Amino acid sequence: MYAIVEDSGKQFMVREGDTVFLDTRDLPENAKTLTLERVLMLGEGEKCRIGDPAVAGAKVTAKIDGEIKGPKLFIEKYTRRKGYHLRKGHRQKYVKVTIDKITG
Repeated sequence: MYAIVEDSGKQFMVREGDTVFLDTRDLPENAKTLTLERVLMLGEGEKCRIGDPAVAGAKVTAKIDGEIKGPKLFIEKYTRRKGYHLRKGHRQKYVKVTIDKITG
């Protein structure tokens, strides 16, 4: 069984045991689990349930594996004949979670 969940304006298709990188958020220090309650679709095959906009009573429970940084991205700007060069780097922060249970 799989579920399509929405988190921070992005949609993810998840199954039990999958690892997903979600946008960083303020979490309590001792947080070990995270509950995603905005489930847009649940099921598989003909037993599929589609929400309007979300499936009532469905939720996905995930275990928090920690915060990580994504790959380094470079932003480059250049203006010809003016001697203007700009190069900046950026690394996005994510929360790594493993899907434990899909209920609904």
